Amino acid sequence: MPKDIIETSRAPAAIGPYSQAVKVGNPVFISGQIPLDPQTMEIASSDIDSQVNQVFDNLAAICAEAGGGLGDVVKFTVYLSDLRNFGAVNKIMETLLTPPYPARAAVEVSALPRGALVEVDAILAL
Repeated sequence: MPKDIIETSRAPAAIGPYSQAVKVGNPVFISGQIPLDPQTMEIASSDIDSQVNQVFDNLAAICAEAGGGLGDVVKFTVYLSDLRNFGAVNKIMETLLTPPYPARAAVEVSALPRGALVEVDAILAL
């Protein structure tokens, strides 16, 4: 099955050998997004709320480029450098998503690229 590469300037460019997203049939696999501002390629802010919002802005831009939106996501994986920030992620996700909610996993990791506090990847179903 052919792979279609999804790229948009409204989300950060890949900072390694990967694509922002890959579409294979109906599913779109979105690479992990850290809170990089797509214009400056710098971390958006040092506070968790700003970082989570930037991550979801980046994800939404990639979803839109693929022809969908956050409401079409069937699975998120959330990576946190401190699991105590889990509540902040939940609060923001509740403002961005409506039931029925997608599947999700959340894990604490020892570190994230560029010192980010959060990273999220997604699977979109179109």
